[in-house]
Amino acid sequence: MDFKFITYEVAGGVATITLNRPEVYNALNDGITYELQDAWKAVAKDDQVRVVVLTGAGKAFCSGQDLKAASGQEKRSFMDSLQKRYNPIIRAMRTLPKPILCRLNGVAAGAGCSLALACDMIIASEEATLIEVFINIGLVPDSGSAFFLPRLVGMAKAFELCSMGSRVKAAEALQLGLVNKVVAADQLDATVKEYTDYFSQAPTKSIGLIKKMLTKSATSNLDEILEYETYCQEIAGSTHDYKEGVAAFLEKRKPAFKGN
Repeated sequence: MDFKFITYEVAGGVATITLNRPEVYNALNDGITYELQDAWKAVAKDDQVRVVVLTGAGKAFCSGQDLKAASGQEKRSFMDSLQKRYNPIIRAMRTLPKPILCRLNGVAAGAGCSLALACDMIIASEEATLIEVFINIGLVPDSGSAFFLPRLVGMAKAFELCSMGSRVKAAEALQLGLVNKVVAADQLDATVKEYTDYFSQAPTKSIGLIKKMLTKSATSNLDEILEYETYCQEIAGSTHDYKEGVAAFLEKRKPAFKGN
């Protein structure tokens, strides 16, 4: 695919989407948000892709909305921008029935922080930081942060991070439960590869169902989740990977999952 502001690569069952505006710390202009929408559509349609890595080029992951680019444009409503540019990206990420790993290589601020939190797992460089920076220009969190943050860190801490624009370094982010793993910068690629090696050989359909179940659990009661677990288990029990998993267990060998 021909992209100007991102790179998109697929190899060995792994799709890597890289925000590629390093000169502005991968700030989000109109073009990059529409390209991201196209990239997530491509991932969803490609049966060869079993895990996705989202990262940023250069020193940063994503510094959020490109304020310089926005200041030079005709004034438009925030509602229009969010509904057309940002919200479709977050919805596509959360409904994608495949795991998304954030390779958090540097700062993730504002909508960039939201993008990171929308991933299923975050593997962070010890030099990375997360910042809900919206308050610093008199705005409120968007692109899903108000959904993800309180579920990860609790209401009081989420309020602090959003209302004070606190900078959360990687080590603290790990303690808070915002990220899954923190490693030295020179170990980030190797560590991410450990995860992609696992997920590219895992029972992808089951993982997609797990993702849907956990997302649904955030807004459901116990009875609703019990019913949804039953529904999802029926689907999982009809897959090739379930049959292969049982056969491998009985034959005392490692299963060869195909992702379906």
